[in-house]
Amino acid sequence: MAKRTETFRLNAPTAQKVTLVGDFTDWQERPILMKKGSDGNWTTTVKLPQGEYNYRFMVDGTWCDDPECAHRVPNPFGGFNMVRRVAWHIW
Repeated sequence: MAKRTETFRLNAPTAQKVTLVGDFTDWQERPILMKKGSDGNWTTTVKLPQGEYNYRFMVDGTWCDDPECAHRVPNPFGGFNMVRRVAWHIW
């Protein structure tokens, strides 16, 4: 199945470590380490097949929402998961 490149970004200039976790990483089983830029933005790029994915960030060991993500769903822990939709565009 074809995959699409998706970039995740979080502004956290004082953070020491930021990881991306979600249903596509089995949550904390296979977290993706993000890289800090000189502007304080942490980024990572992953390839995902078409679909809908729940995710969150871990900032220095603490769960963190993506402030840029408007689509959220409740999770069983009383918070929210962010939702990323990966779709193919046919022109």
